[in-house]
Amino acid sequence: MSENQSDPVKTPMASRPSGKKSAAVPARKRTLKRPRYTRAEIHAIFARFHAANPEPTGELHYVNPYTLLVAVALSAQATDVGVNKATRPLFETVDTPEKMLALGEDALREAIRTIGLYKTKAKNVIALSRMLVDEYGGEVPQDRAALERLPGVGRKTANVVLNIAFGQPTIAVDTHLFRLGNRIGLAPGKTPLDVEKSLEKAVPAEFLLHAHHWLILHGRYICKARKPECEKCLIADLCKSPENTQRS
Repeated sequence: MSENQSDPVKTPMASRPSGKKSAAVPARKRTLKRPRYTRAEIHAIFARFHAANPEPTGELHYVNPYTLLVAVALSAQATDVGVNKATRPLFETVDTPEKMLALGEDALREAIRTIGLYKTKAKNVIALSRMLVDEYGGEVPQDRAALERLPGVGRKTANVVLNIAFGQPTIAVDTHLFRLGNRIGLAPGKTPLDVEKSLEKAVPAEFLLHAHHWLILHGRYICKARKPECEKCLIADLCKSPENTQRS
């Protein structure tokens, strides 16, 4: 995965006049936009993805849940190919948080210096490794809230780990999936979280485990940002994007 999802910035509450009580304002319920497709059309879309690629996998190299966590954290604002070049030799000898701590931050920085933001990422990997050892017995937790407590781990990274390492039907929204959800109208939303929630509602349960893999790969290699290759698209006849060049 590339480009980690940033966490929302917390803003301070507006100041209130002293001595006056103000009624609590109820939180606004998140309203999701409806997809452009019927349930039958959505089922047909994912049935085709499944038929073409029944067991899709992520493109990051890893050897266990811990190295997957590290790889995804390193992939923020970097390509999977670039991350793999650095991590393949690293993970041959460093595949547990204990071994990462023994390696140390200086040596880790040198090992991943070809990856963007490598200094900050090295610091985060050492810090998350320390937390895993101190609080989780060196094991990667199978819980989103616990994962998001780790330094350098946001919702998207947590969802990738839960999905790939532990088989949970989570949806990790990267730039490809965010663009695709809005472009074709399958899961329109203003934020990655909107798109994630829309997909959770729209995707049939039988396809949910692999849904984000299919969509990310489709957005990366077919429905590209600058020029979608509609002539190669296996759902072109179903696609309701205004950019679809194969519409009759």
